[in-house]
Amino acid sequence: MDKWLEVSVKVNHTAVEAAAELLRSLGATNGVVIEDPVLVNTLRSSGAWELCAIPEQKDTQIVTVKAYYPQDDNLAERLEKIEQELQLIEARIGTFRFGPTLFRTVSEQDWANEWKQYFHVTRVGKHLVIKPSWESFTPEAEDKVIELDPGMAFGTGTHHTTNMCMEILEQIVRPGMQIFDVGTGSGILSMTAALLGATNIKAVDIDATAVRVAAANIRDNHLEKAIEVKQGDLLQGTQGQADIIIANIIAAVILMLLPDIPGKLQPHGLFLASGIIGERSEEITTAAVQQGLKVIDIHRRGEWVAILMEKEN
Repeated sequence: MDKWLEVSVKVNHTAVEAAAELLRSLGATNGVVIEDPVLVNTLRSSGAWELCAIPEQKDTQIVTVKAYYPQDDNLAERLEKIEQELQLIEARIGTFRFGPTLFRTVSEQDWANEWKQYFHVTRVGKHLVIKPSWESFTPEAEDKVIELDPGMAFGTGTHHTTNMCMEILEQIVRPGMQIFDVGTGSGILSMTAALLGATNIKAVDIDATAVRVAAANIRDNHLEKAIEVKQGDLLQGTQGQADIIIANIIAAVILMLLPDIPGKLQPHGLFLASGIIGERSEEITTAAVQQGLKVIDIHRRGEWVAILMEKEN
């Protein structure tokens, strides 16, 4: 079934949890969407989300709670129950709704297309380009284009942590290098390295969805000869020593990974760590030195940090 009824309730912040739980309990098997303008603005300012062109939210008092129901024989009864239960909640906590409950019929194709307005061709560094599949683009002579649509795995190139890594890779990757990409997500950093000339790339992620998405992205960009994707925990499944190890994860996981890095790097190999909130950068650099790594560069963007380290021998 590809037709659904979207039920949309505009509420104040006090009633968000009650409204969301009500819609979920009455058959929203695909979950409940909460569009909170305060959260959007907070994430926009923190740089903690791949927001692209989502604009700043002006009216922060109204939260929209949405749920999707199949258009089956139970729909009319379900909608009547929703209204009854909303009235009961209002009897307990007071009026919380802004306007009537809204309805519209949507298809799965509508969902797939609705967010496309926010993602556009993006340049990163000197010659790297990220292009959504639905946009046309004429590359310049030296451009290296990754075709990538937003999906269920982290990494579209717009987040500070990702684009810092891409810019650094543009500086350090040389043809023929072996690279381990830990926590590959969408595979964007592995694909970046392949376009820059690396020929033996192992992309690893613990999440099966990320592995599936990365493999599909790599195939779509015709880079499967250079990149092998595996499911594994951190460096699990990587063989030999790499010229560069990439880990765009979070500080806590990087700290877990650091003791294994020297043994998995060639002499003078490089470790690029990102996904680090600024306040934890000193903790990471201290731990790196303790493992025999030399910190050679620290990049900062917004509240985020990317650290480039070298195995000294």
